[in-house]
Parts: sequence; structure tokens; C-alpha cells
Amino acid sequence: MSLLEIEKLSLDIGTLPILKNVDLALEAGQVMGLVGESGSGKSMTALTIMQLLPEAARATGSVRFDGAELLSASEERMCALRGDDIGMVFQEPMTALNPLKTIGEQVAEGIRWHTGSNRKDAETLAQRMLERVGLPAERFPLSRYPHELSGGQRQRVVIAIACALKPKLLIADEPTTALDVVLQAQILDLLRDLVDENRMGLLLISHDLAVVTEMADRITILRNGEVMEAGDTAETLSAQVHPYTRQLAMASMHVPERTRMHRAVEAGPLLEVKGITRDYPVRRDSLFHRPRPFRAVDDVSFAMAPAQSVALVGRSGCGKSTLARIILALDKPTAGTISFRGDEITGRDQAALRPARRDMQVIFQDPYGSFDPRQKIERLVAEPLHLLDKRPTAGERRERVAAALHEVGLQPGDMDKYPHEFSGGQRQRLSIARAVITRPKLIVADEPVSALDVSIRAQILDLLADLNSRLGIAFLFITHDLTVARAITDEVMVMDEGRIVETGKTGDVLSSPQSAAARALVDAAPDLHRAIAHRMQEQG
Repeated sequence: MSLLEIEKLSLDIGTLPILKNVDLALEAGQVMGLVGESGSGKSMTALTIMQLLPEAARATGSVRFDGAELLSASEERMCALRGDDIGMVFQEPMTALNPLKTIGEQVAEGIRWHTGSNRKDAETLAQRMLERVGLPAERFPLSRYPHELSGGQRQRVVIAIACALKPKLLIADEPTTALDVVLQAQILDLLRDLVDENRMGLLLISHDLAVVTEMADRITILRNGEVMEAGDTAETLSAQVHPYTRQLAMASMHVPERTRMHRAVEAGPLLEVKGITRDYPVRRDSLFHRPRPFRAVDDVSFAMAPAQSVALVGRSGCGKSTLARIILALDKPTAGTISFRGDEITGRDQAALRPARRDMQVIFQDPYGSFDPRQKIERLVAEPLHLLDKRPTAGERRERVAAALHEVGLQPGDMDKYPHEFSGGQRQRLSIARAVITRPKLIVADEPVSALDVSIRAQILDLLADLNSRLGIAFLFITHDLTVARAITDEVMVMDEGRIVETGKTGDVLSSPQSAAARALVDAAPDLHRAIAHRMQEQG
């Protein structure tokens, strides 16, 4: 009998069908990849296994874990299973963690609940697990809170919570989305080690086919709640019998077409960054010892030309986002200057920054978090228009919003909707519409496609490449995804421990990296062709 057996599972929420006759079997010691686009039913399958469904949900069929039926199990029985025999890594670590509790308390909580251990023993085990996921005590004491960690570090805490009691089944829902490629490789190695050591079953939910190919023994591909194809991972992805499988594979390797338009280009650099340094104070650990400040950005200098597309790549915590905030004048540097279109903007007050803010916009990683859910799209997309010297009338504002929505592939009628009425990919298009509505000269894009499935990711990259080519907008891409850098940028800068350690043409740097940091990123980056070839070689 399989560790996990799902037979003819159907799920409706109200009158909306979510899953339709899903079959899946996972053996102990096996990794199953569950792949599909946003809305395909991957996460809802996981929540059905865990019985964490909304009240309006109705599931039929069978979900058996270790021979026991879960769909009819009592809440008391499920509480005993969750966190002990079945662990789950949720996709968004900040919402999965309690902001009022330290990371030590949160990892130890499940240990104490299920084993009855005292606080000291539970914290010892918690610290051991945190060290296992790359959070050593000397740098990440148990007393830290989630907001004091980066996104990648918070994801490691969530993995530590899920794996602390060595569950028989681990459900990992996009466990590496927020991680850089080096850390992603480490976490995937850790998950594989746990599978091998404890004969744990791992259900790996991901939209990254390369990651799934490297990790999974078998694969199940979902679309609109139905299984399109299932089988051995290497055979399924090399044969690509089903058209949808081919579509996903092509989207994961998509490279946008970039056609340069002939236009007059301003003389001189668009953006100049000179000697930027940013120090942060460190909490005192004793009355008599004043620790040295933490240097997040260390003497960074570079320049960008108009209409240029540049990637800033590096591991989590290397200083990319801090540098981006300084460029956008959302943070002040400890030393150094920023010049935009020939004018120094460092240290200016808000009124003096208005012209620069009009010509310099940002696309955030999480579009939903950057929108006020109470406001309609018209107002949200029109927000930057207050930076114009002449405020548009209500009619002119609607016309500008309609034009911006059309530019990103949405309909003018969408301006009367709310953010929750759109998919993740559509919300990212809305954030791009908001960024381009003032016709800026530079857009800083902070991980703009990291949370999107491969098909939507390909569409967004096409859109950004088109805006770069057609409108001459320069882009600074903050990313840890080298496939994004390779697909859409002219030059790449590699950042490590606050410093730019390598700069050059994108193809040159990623094909023949010179610095240790760049080589580590290139070596760890997942590649679908390489992963399939490796899998086929393993199978002889």
C-alpha cells in the first residue's frame, strides 16, 4: 500500500469546481512533483490532504494516508497528524509565521505539542533543526523574530518547523520560490537527504519544471483541476506526449524577442551610482560592548544608459533590495551619491524629489501586497499621476488608466474592479500599468516574475521586453533568477556581501563567470535540458 493514495478526488467550493477526479499515489522514500499553472488545483490538493479547506468546500473521493482515510477523519485526528506524521511547507512564509513569536518559539511549539518535551529540550532540537536548514545559532539566535529575517531566511524557518519531527509525509508548496539559486540548491539537497534518511514521502508542488525534474521520481501535471499527464519524471518531460506538457516546457525556456526601435537617445548616463554605502546599527549584546554596524551595501558604483536593461543578481541578503531602495530614494545612504538624468537626488526633500519620482517607477515582487484592497483599479493605477506638474481631470485620468491597461494586455473595463478579482499574473500586469502610466525613463523591477507560473512568467517577460523596446524605458531588474537575466537584459551586475564583484555583458558573464559568486550562481541555476539529461543518465 502506498504512503499516500488519492483516488477520484473531486473538490467544489460553493458551486465552483476546483478538482475533478484526481488520482495520485506516493510511496515512502519517493518524491512526487505536482506541476501546473496558477489555478490548476495544486495547492488545493495539498490543503485537501491536510483538511485545511474552507467551510464551503465539499470533497468527494478518497485520500488515504498510511492506510487511513483522511476525508472522513475527525479534527482531533487531523490535529494529531499535522506537524507530526504530515508536515507542510507553505508558499508564503511571512503569512505562515506568527509575527509576535520568536523563531525559536515557533519551531519548538510543534515539538512540545506532539512529544511533550520540556522547553529546554524542545529549543535544543529546534536549534539543531535551524542549523540544519542553514540558520546557525551564532548568526540567527532563537530570540529573533520573523521580521528580522529576509524572505529566504523565513522560508528556511518554515521548512525547519515542517521537518522538525521527521514526518512520514512532507508537502512542500513552492518551497524555494523566495530563495536564491544557491540556497535553493541547498534546500533541495536537504529535502532529498531527509527523504533518503527517513524514507519520507515528499509531495513537491512547483511551477518550476527544472526543479521538479532534478528532484522528483514521478510527476503529475494538473490543469484546471484535472490530471493531464502522470508518470516517470524523465520519461514524461523528455517525450512530452501531452500538448500541455509541451506548452509548459516551452514556456519554462522562453526567451522574449527584443527589437530595438530607432529613437533619439539622451546624451550621458540616465542613472549614476557613486560609492554608495549603507550601514545599519546592530543591537547591543552587552552594556560594555558596542558592536560594529552591519554594512548592507559597500562602496557600490555603476552607471546605466537610457533604454538599457540591466540585471542586478545575487544571493538573498547580498544587498540587492537595499541598494534598490536607496536608488528609489526610499532609504538614505550612509555615504555616496545617486544622480538621475544628471541631477543629484541624494538627500533631497520630498518636494524636490517629485520630478525624479515621476521618471523613476518600481514594480514590486508581490503586487497584491502593494495594492490597497479597498480601492478600485482606476485609483490604484492612477496613483503616480499626482507626480505630474498638471493634474489630469477625472475624464483625462480615466483615459490614461484605460491606455495603460491596454498597454499591458488588459481591458479598460477592468479599472472598475478590485485587486482580488484578478489572478496573480493579472495583478502583476496591473502593477506594470501603474509603473508605466507616467511614461518613466527608468523602472526598478524587484523580482517581478519570481512568484508567477511559467506561462504567465513568459507573458510578463514578453511585456517588459516590449516596453523596453517600444517605449525606450530602462529597466533595472533585481533578481536571483538567472534565466530572467539571460532572457531580458543587456548587462548583468553580480552582487555579493554588499559589493558588486562582477559586471559585463549578460551572455559573457553567465556563460563564463569570473568571480566565485557568479560561478556559484551559474552552477546552482536549474536547467530543464540538463536536468532531463541527468535523470535519463541515472536511469541508465
